Amino acid sequence: MNNRNQGLLIVLLIAAGIIILLGKLGVFAFLGRAFWPLFILLPGILLQLAYFSRSISSYWLIPAGMLTVYGVLFFLCNTWGWGLIDVLWPLFIGGVALGLYEYYTMSPIRMDRRIGWASILLGALTIVLLLVNLLGAALLYVIAIALIATAIWLFLGQNKSGRMRK
Repeated sequence: MNNRNQGLLIVLLIAAGIIILLGKLGVFAFLGRAFWPLFILLPGILLQLAYFSRSISSYWLIPAGMLTVYGVLFFLCNTWGWGLIDVLWPLFIGGVALGLYEYYTMSPIRMDRRIGWASILLGALTIVLLLVNLLGAALLYVIAIALIATAIWLFLGQNKSGRMRK
């Protein structure tokens, strides 16, 4: 064996030993537990990059948007606790909304407007459900205050002109 091959063998043996040692110390298990959402997030980002480099068709933007949102959601829950899923579950709907919206806006073919409206309605539903989840009982107070403020505004408008405005 020449010196070059012997040096390569030594480096490979050291690398194998380090990999085995790190595996026994639980480093790879930790990395797998901490960073598994990357296996969902990265394909979504790569699909979007592939579309913008004109490598794939716009149909791929639907799963790209969904995978990106879901990867971020799983990263948040994996990092700060899975109790967050109780509040952030509307993002599952938001992923579909984002995918459809990207497809509708980026597609070179002018398609049915129902896809655009569906994406906007799903996005609005996502925002409403997130607000309901985040504000919880406080949302009832906000609605009550808004109703009272509207009634006062209508009352003051009625007194100003003597009759209700149209």
